[in-house]
Amino acid sequence: MSYQDHIDQISSLIGSKAGAWDGIGAEAVARMRLQNRFQSGLDIARYTAAIMRRDMAAYDADPSAYTQSLGCWHGFIGQQKMISIKKHFGTTKRKYLYLSGWMVAALRSEFGPLPDQSMHEKTSVPALIEELYTFLRQADARELGMMFRDLDAAREAGDTARTSELLDAIDSHQTHVVPIIADIDAGFGNAEATYLLAKKMIEAGACALQIENQVSDEKQCGHQDGKVTVPHEDFLAKVRACRYAFLELGVEDGIIVTRTDSLGAGLTKQIAYSQTPGDLGDQYNSFLDCDEIDPGEIGNGDVVITRNGKLLRPKRLPSNLFQFRPGTGEDRCVLDSITSLQNGADLLWIETEKPHVEQIAGMMDRIREVIPNAKLVYNNSPSFNWTLNFRQQVFDAWSADGKDVSTYDRAKLMSADYDATPLAAEADERIRTFQKDGAKRAGIFHHLITLPTYHTAALSTDNLAKEYFGEAGMLGYVAGVQRKEIREGIACVKHQNMSGSDIGDDHKEYFAGEAALKAGGVHNTMNQFGEAA
Repeated sequence: MSYQDHIDQISSLIGSKAGAWDGIGAEAVARMRLQNRFQSGLDIARYTAAIMRRDMAAYDADPSAYTQSLGCWHGFIGQQKMISIKKHFGTTKRKYLYLSGWMVAALRSEFGPLPDQSMHEKTSVPALIEELYTFLRQADARELGMMFRDLDAAREAGDTARTSELLDAIDSHQTHVVPIIADIDAGFGNAEATYLLAKKMIEAGACALQIENQVSDEKQCGHQDGKVTVPHEDFLAKVRACRYAFLELGVEDGIIVTRTDSLGAGLTKQIAYSQTPGDLGDQYNSFLDCDEIDPGEIGNGDVVITRNGKLLRPKRLPSNLFQFRPGTGEDRCVLDSITSLQNGADLLWIETEKPHVEQIAGMMDRIREVIPNAKLVYNNSPSFNWTLNFRQQVFDAWSADGKDVSTYDRAKLMSADYDATPLAAEADERIRTFQKDGAKRAGIFHHLITLPTYHTAALSTDNLAKEYFGEAGMLGYVAGVQRKEIREGIACVKHQNMSGSDIGDDHKEYFAGEAALKAGGVHNTMNQFGEAA
């Protein structure tokens, strides 16, 4: 409905109440409705799932139409990110949010900072989704509220052209609400626990759930050692649990992202159940590191399996975990990915140990031989040393091409001494085009950085603390923060407005008319910032 349609509908409703509702302003209600477009998290999940589906189809047609996101650990961070995107690019198209389980563990647990091992409260995950969307919806309300004020001013000035322009802008307003890809870790328990948590996350607004094939109670960060995977059937039960949650709640096109940690996981907690040679369980077990033995060599407590008429004893650690054969990680990733897509997954996530387009592409080429439209969500992780990795990639490429690299020490390429060299320049160019190259060559539909705002918060706080508590004193804040906010048009320089003060004033006027005691008068110090922000 257009702005005027809302006004007309509410006017008719008020008129039907025989004068009892005459104190209600139809235009005020229309404004409040437009400022609160989404009535529930499920409305958001359905709306954003449709966006992702359209974006996936667009990527299939043109790999340059990839999508991106940044991990956000607080609603304010997500809100400021989307306000910034609208300011700089004029649209939120193909730009999402990512909710990182790592950052929930490190920053949002009641236990305090925790490692990424699923020890944080599972309820903190849907709580953060709800918080993010609360802040994004408030960004809508704030932006529309400023447009309504401008509309009133244009009307008062008799500026019909400006009035018409603002009415068109209100009707075509683009929401700050975008898809969130939300990390459900390894499901926080069995399939039933996964289903229950998935429901809460979807009800909070998540249209895309990312789930990994690690053991829930042994879960590790994807960039740490000691990862333990589960047999495919165990994992697929959790994938189905997520799909059931989407379907129960009426989000029929919800997205499931299945992550495999097999590239860096050399252990399994279970030997898969197998009924016939070559079935899924047998394929999983075929990667186990085993010794061939005779029946008489079976020891106390040994676990043995048979394959091709041979008796095999899988190597078992004192932790009761079983080892995979070294060098099988890539084959296991490919099998994991194909199996997931054949059993209800929509997108893949392969956790790698370095950002290397050809390594990723090598696996995706094999997957796409079976599933031609397979697509990746890829973690542009801060756990990678991007500078060192790409300088070493260039060093290796130059060496292979016979170029002279004698002036470079491969092990020390991170050094600032190399910053101005041709090798560093080429490495930086490869970093700059990594997302575009990965989307084109390696099937990466969505590029995300898991923990960027964790690092930016630390860096900006360090800079401010160094200046403010040092010789710069208050100038450290003014020159390093406020002056930049004003000149760069950072919206939250007017922090009272950002926190909703003007929205509250509007509501006071709706409710009490001329008797409203408003905060935005002439003595409000935010007026010092004028229109600079």
